[in-house]
Amino acid sequence: MCLQCDAGHGRGPGFWKVGKNFVAQPQPLDRVVIRFAGDSGDGMQLTGDRFTAESASLGNDVATLPNFPAEIRAPQGTLPGVSSFQLHFADFDIVTPGDRPDVLVAMNPAALKANLHDLPKGGVIIVDTADFTKRNLAKIGWLHNPLEDSTLSSYKLHALDLTGMASEAVKEFGLGRKDASRTKNMFALGLLSWLYSRETEQTIKFLEDKFARKPDIRDANIAAFRAGHAFGETTEVFEHRYEVGAAPMKPGRYRQITGNLATAYGLITGAKKAGLELFLGSYPITPASDILHELSRRKDLGVMTFQAEDEIAGVASAVGASFAGALGATTTSGPGMALKMETIGLAIMTEIPLVVVNVQRAGPSTGMPTKTEQADLLQAVNGRNGEAPVVVLAARSATDCFDTAVEACRIAVKYRTPVIMLSDGYLANGAEPWRIPDLQAIEPIVPGYATELNGTDKVGEPAFLPYQRDPETLARAMAVPGTPGLEHRIGGIEKDAITGAISYDPDNHDKMVRTRQAKVDAVVADIPDVVVDDPTGRARVLVLGWGSTYGPITAAARRVRLGGRDVATAHLRHLNPMPANLGDVLAAYERVIVPEMNLGQLAQLLQARYLREITSYSRVRGLPISLSELETDLVAEIDTLTEGAAK
Repeated sequence: MCLQCDAGHGRGPGFWKVGKNFVAQPQPLDRVVIRFAGDSGDGMQLTGDRFTAESASLGNDVATLPNFPAEIRAPQGTLPGVSSFQLHFADFDIVTPGDRPDVLVAMNPAALKANLHDLPKGGVIIVDTADFTKRNLAKIGWLHNPLEDSTLSSYKLHALDLTGMASEAVKEFGLGRKDASRTKNMFALGLLSWLYSRETEQTIKFLEDKFARKPDIRDANIAAFRAGHAFGETTEVFEHRYEVGAAPMKPGRYRQITGNLATAYGLITGAKKAGLELFLGSYPITPASDILHELSRRKDLGVMTFQAEDEIAGVASAVGASFAGALGATTTSGPGMALKMETIGLAIMTEIPLVVVNVQRAGPSTGMPTKTEQADLLQAVNGRNGEAPVVVLAARSATDCFDTAVEACRIAVKYRTPVIMLSDGYLANGAEPWRIPDLQAIEPIVPGYATELNGTDKVGEPAFLPYQRDPETLARAMAVPGTPGLEHRIGGIEKDAITGAISYDPDNHDKMVRTRQAKVDAVVADIPDVVVDDPTGRARVLVLGWGSTYGPITAAARRVRLGGRDVATAHLRHLNPMPANLGDVLAAYERVIVPEMNLGQLAQLLQARYLREITSYSRVRGLPISLSELETDLVAEIDTLTEGAAK
């Protein structure tokens, strides 16, 4: 059908004529932030994930922030049970899921109340009116219906009976009332897909595959999705529909990926590059469990997984697997790290490879299991008995979890040491477009395990000396059990510096303590210098981050620079040891600000090591640092510094 531009039929510009009907021409936008919110059983995560997939397939850059309730099943319609999914999609490179949504899709009163404070004035609200009864309003402390008074007068409100329209659309399938009402999320997805010019074919194919064994549920969800899309096309509720173009990206093959999935793929790749079997010994814990789930599906790639009865058994099995010649790994979150520490000390003493992935969550104790935090840094660096140094790395984004996991495997194998990789709940569940790497371009990892005798004993006979070291890495000679003639002792008691026999000699212990520390320090040879982003070279303030603060720092710095101010940024992946040039970088700036989702743990480490003042910027809210707040505070800091210099 030919589209004909029509600006002279009383409808004004911005409409196209299709036959006898007038259809709104999509208005271009460069970016949109949408938040889907509802009960934990309303399918908000599925809805957001599907909208993300469609946006990614159109070439938008995307970043997401799923937000789950901690309760397994909070009472329906209550504030603790609200689940949300925020998506930022744009036609340019983005690094955060956005601070505040432009559009809030609320499926009940609780979802509206829980998220309304984040919506800026003038924002769009699409709300399902079906549950706005006196009883449901009373559950959340509202005495009056906000849809009927002036509460929402500052917003663009679209109050629609999404549940009623979805139920009507699926009536022919004979579903019960409850099952019929559950299709409201697909109706909402269809409506938003129309509103933002998303394709429909892939979502329909997804629903066909997901519910292939339940034809009635499959057909009902597809019908509701199509009905929502059709409602958008035929209603006059919305003044415009919108379109966000593709973002420029490097040529290559892309897919959507979460941090946990990227971590799983990185562990597999690291083991393959080392020619070792990957063994994961873990106990399920939020928000790290998805790594275990994914790796359990990868027997086709030689991955062995063991779901242990507790955290200690999980890490102990991984240590045993590494001793046996595999690459042992374990995954957990903060509470599990506390339990694993003694066994990590065993891996330090025996000097064998071990990768420990800590997907951090809010604490202490059980804390807020589904919320994000960065408060395990000091635990990772110092949280063991005795002098027990380990290498600590941190991923900066969902896609960077892949590279960081490969790096953790490389260091663990090369230096015969445990490596702790820090992720967090925000990275674990958030999704980004990932340019699938060329695996051939990733450097091989050479285990260099001993296969023959490497020295002589006290009487001059050929012998295997398990603690004889590589002069560059200080990694000890490691032999896989069963290698003929290379039998040796292993265990948690202090070792003789050469033979590996049990030793209580004071001088030997001092030597071994210093050697283990020197080995971790030697990893700095494999760490690239920290790179500073200082476009003008005139910045007096450096913003230094680690982990998932990369997104807010980068976005806030862009805004500060657009406002005509100079600011430098840098980001650390390697937290122990730190890059060799970091001291010189810190000394080059008058003010160093470290944003963290803790009470200043990296700032404390930097001050102790480099003996200079560090300004800590702490936010511990269970949410990513707000880039808008950070921008405002950086502007104030820079202006104060400038005014002080002028005086």
